[in-house]
Amino acid sequence: MAGEPLTQPVGFETADGVGYRYIVDQIGRVHVLGGNGIADEPFLDVRDRLKMRTDFMDERGLLGLALHPDFRTNRRFYVRYSAPPGKSTPRNFDHTAVLSEFRASDDLLSADSGSERRILAVPEPQANHNAGDIAFGPDGYLYVPLGDGGGASDTGRGHVSDWYSRNRGGNGQDVTRNLLGSILRLDVDDREGNKSYAVPDDNPLVGGEGSDELWAWGLCNPWRLSFSGGELFVADVGQRRFEEVNLVEAGDNYGWNVREGRHCFNAGSPQHPRKNCPSSATAKPPYDGQQFTDPIIEYPHKKGGQAVGLAVIGGNVYDGTALQNRAGDYIFGDWSRSFRSPRGRLFYANRPNVSDEQWSMREFRVSGGKNGELGHYVLAFGRGTAGELYVLTSETNSVAGNGAVYKLVPPGDGDTV
Repeated sequence: MAGEPLTQPVGFETADGVGYRYIVDQIGRVHVLGGNGIADEPFLDVRDRLKMRTDFMDERGLLGLALHPDFRTNRRFYVRYSAPPGKSTPRNFDHTAVLSEFRASDDLLSADSGSERRILAVPEPQANHNAGDIAFGPDGYLYVPLGDGGGASDTGRGHVSDWYSRNRGGNGQDVTRNLLGSILRLDVDDREGNKSYAVPDDNPLVGGEGSDELWAWGLCNPWRLSFSGGELFVADVGQRRFEEVNLVEAGDNYGWNVREGRHCFNAGSPQHPRKNCPSSATAKPPYDGQQFTDPIIEYPHKKGGQAVGLAVIGGNVYDGTALQNRAGDYIFGDWSRSFRSPRGRLFYANRPNVSDEQWSMREFRVSGGKNGELGHYVLAFGRGTAGELYVLTSETNSVAGNGAVYKLVPPGDGDTV
């Protein structure tokens, strides 16, 4: 087994009882990783169905993969990708966010590319803020994050006006006119009406005003998510000043674009935050004055004049055995301290004793890395069936980049991997 090299790996999925690992490459392939390396042929190739740049990696592409909880027997899996605009896409919109179901071969080593069944197609006005990760929860439903539609500050083409008039736009604060800036919760094992999915009866807006598919909202660009027990961790990439990780619950509003993290946001001048802003949504249906939910982790882009990071990369709560001192910690990262050079970072955060306090975060040092740094862009994390964690990286921003997957193991003390 010596398949094609990875370019921009953004997903790593496993399933109970299946000896393979599936790696998502943003350029449009899913690869099978076995005991002897990457298979010669890709598991899935959807490059002919994508809309993305051919010279530089932006935020479009093949962005997420979720194996059905019964994947070993029903062979069904789901992907998120950026497709060209369709007939129903509004004029001047950039692309369509597609959620599709495919079926794998009996040996689970390849997918039937002709088995695609589109579950959902969402018009995307801009090229960025696409989110893309998808995951099945312990309840058996599929959770599907969507960014706010892109551009900047949740404003401009394709961004509706919301209840907060001081900031133009706000798909993140709108729950009636589109699905953007939210996390959806879908039943992909059933269908209702003319839809290719059903909506769980206990979704928070079912029976009231707002889109039934929504599980939570007020998000900018929820890049990676993971479950630990019944808890849903979502990393939401910020605009200009702060990055955040949220513990997402049904019906909660995470504040974007009224706030960036815990701080007031100014859409007209993102570098100059407003001195004050609401702590809750306006008191009219379907908001009813709901309080914004604070992130459990927040950090600035700069601190003391030094770069901290640019884009949070969601990870996992650690429940493996290799990193003994990190059991129960949330391990995550940041894409890079610099846009032009690969200076990604790896962090871990401890759960506080008081539920409404922020989790404290510290940085891992990388053994053998220059100044303890990783020396790569961090794109995503993956979890093996035994609970060990993997970090997905690339050395460049190119479509011909050099991607790699590393397993986190301890070379010595508890802060080094």
